[in-house]
Amino acid sequence: MTLSVFKSASLISAILLATTACAQPSSVDATSTQLNQNNQSAQMSKAVSATVDKRLRQVLTQAGIKTQITSIAPSKLPNMYQVSLAGQPPLHITEDGRYVIQGELQKNPSKRVVAKAPVRSTSAQVGKPVSAAVKSAMLANMSALKNMSAKTPFFYTAVPGVIWGATLEGVPFLLSDDAQYITDGEISVIENGQFIGLDENFEKRKNQSVFATLDESQLIIYPATSPERAVIYVADDVNCPYCRRFHQQISMLNAKGVTVKIIGYPIYEQSPEQMRGIWCQDSESSRRQAFDKAMLQGEMTPASASCNVDHVTPNREKAAGLAVIATPAIYREDGVLYQASFESPEFLEFLGIE
Repeated sequence: MTLSVFKSASLISAILLATTACAQPSSVDATSTQLNQNNQSAQMSKAVSATVDKRLRQVLTQAGIKTQITSIAPSKLPNMYQVSLAGQPPLHITEDGRYVIQGELQKNPSKRVVAKAPVRSTSAQVGKPVSAAVKSAMLANMSALKNMSAKTPFFYTAVPGVIWGATLEGVPFLLSDDAQYITDGEISVIENGQFIGLDENFEKRKNQSVFATLDESQLIIYPATSPERAVIYVADDVNCPYCRRFHQQISMLNAKGVTVKIIGYPIYEQSPEQMRGIWCQDSESSRRQAFDKAMLQGEMTPASASCNVDHVTPNREKAAGLAVIATPAIYREDGVLYQASFESPEFLEFLGIE
């Protein structure tokens, strides 16, 4: 048994590590970088204690890793060890054997501007956005990275010093909090000797943090028509066939006490402008009617000539932290993502509704 690698090894290179000519380091910077990498390689070659080595091998073997472990050394990710596997990307694992990442680390090619190590996060910060100071320092050290900006979401994970981030397109990645090393892996959890999937506690807290940042006035809300029993957030696109099928379920959900909050999340090429027209409607009810017409009849309501505002993009950018893979992405208010058919009886069970 091995961890699955869901993304191609070149994904970070293609999306994040695209440098420009003006971002290339000078010969002095290159020499400094090479020396730094040599020092880090030397650190990686140091043997871990026999106790830690033995324990981590036992944990991974019990969890089902059958691939040969060729070495265990300190990882370049803070508070983790790198486990080299024969013929597979390495694992990075915490000393207690609970949190695991699979993926090759790539060195950030940017010139390091902020050298001071940040204060490591605490358990209370898991799933919270990184502090303004940490974000500023990280971005200062990421000048050569494409798609990194003040709008890029970064969150503390359960591993102090390891940060979860996502591009504005919702592509997740992990990096050290000094922004020196990046991987496109995800954090998995080993519990009771078995891999149980991604860190659900982190995912829930992160998604709750995202919901808290959304502009509620720019959500299209379908309130429960009976005593409210559940609230869901749905990332929606007007041209998504499955989103339209889900929309047919909303009146039934409302009658069962479910309030549905729609996040405008355009993914099709024509959708941003079409959705801007819907969100340009001058009242909550008219916006909802325009959205209904688009989802149920396929008729788009254009923006009036006087509306030159984009009400969709701000929430769409904030929702990048949800890392939506496909629409409709349906979340309970507590941040849990629903991952089965919304037409299945399991969906109502997921919402706690009989």
